[in-house]
Amino acid sequence: MPSDTRTAAPSTGEEGAAPRARAVAALDPAAERRRARRSRRYRWDMKWSPYALIAPFFLFFIAFGLFPLLYTGWASLHRVELGTPTDMEWVGLRNFSRLLEDDFFWNALRNTFTIGIISTVPQLVMALGIAHLLHYRLRGSMFFRVAILTPYATSVAAATLVFVLMFSRTDHGMINWALGLIGVDAVDWQNGDWTAQFAVSSIVIWRWTGYNALIYLAAMQAIPNDLYESAALDGASRWQQFRHVTIPSLRPTILFTCVVSTIGATQLFGEPLLFSQGASPTGGSDHQFQTLGLYLYEQGWFNQHLGRSSAIAWTMFLILVLIGLVNWAISRWIRRSA
Repeated sequence: MPSDTRTAAPSTGEEGAAPRARAVAALDPAAERRRARRSRRYRWDMKWSPYALIAPFFLFFIAFGLFPLLYTGWASLHRVELGTPTDMEWVGLRNFSRLLEDDFFWNALRNTFTIGIISTVPQLVMALGIAHLLHYRLRGSMFFRVAILTPYATSVAAATLVFVLMFSRTDHGMINWALGLIGVDAVDWQNGDWTAQFAVSSIVIWRWTGYNALIYLAAMQAIPNDLYESAALDGASRWQQFRHVTIPSLRPTILFTCVVSTIGATQLFGEPLLFSQGASPTGGSDHQFQTLGLYLYEQGWFNQHLGRSSAIAWTMFLILVLIGLVNWAISRWIRRSA
């Protein structure tokens, strides 16, 4: 019993300390003011700290995203040159109307579309097949997952320069050397229309297939195994399970990768620039693989027409907005059908 008395005494003292501190603070106005300031700072911290934490993002977005977008839109309505960016002459929509009359713009738009189709469709089909293989238990599956992501981590410049050597017309080009083994004459990859676009598309396919495969793999792992077990009990083969279980479950993910790949194809710049001789913005001797990104670069930094290049940039932006609207409409249709 004495031990119980000794252990209870400190607890009683601690419980009585708080009322005594409040009584002393009530008698000391300075202590009361300090307590009020601490309480006020605490309330301010709880209210404004979240805004302070997210403020850097919005500041950088305004400085490097929103302001360039609005300034580019303003510059697209003026005649302005690279050497005198502050000397603007109002021309209204003249820069946009000139694009509609420019054959090089339509050529760049057509090349962007064809290169986008040639690169996006095989890329996503291969990525879906690779993800399906990696979804099943394989020896060293982690190694293969890291390996297929390696091209994405490779520099655009390094990858393009390697492909330039591979598609070289001379004897040291690997592709022409392989074609020669089966009796096919050497192909001038850079100077042909479809051959140049195919070569540029192959760089895009090599860099982005693994990235999309990992996205599909993550989505496949989220599919409940009960669906596959039910399909197997019904006698469905692996191919039938892939068609009737995996593909329908991946519709939102496939739509996402299609939209992202289309946006990337619209903004394609580094691969065609470095693939041309001397990193020329013309996209080949006859503009055969000049994309909208290269055409913008040529008008703004070589011809020094900032107003016209701003109009091209806003045209690309409107194309991306249209792609977003199509994505929204298809997403609604998929949700309704589901």
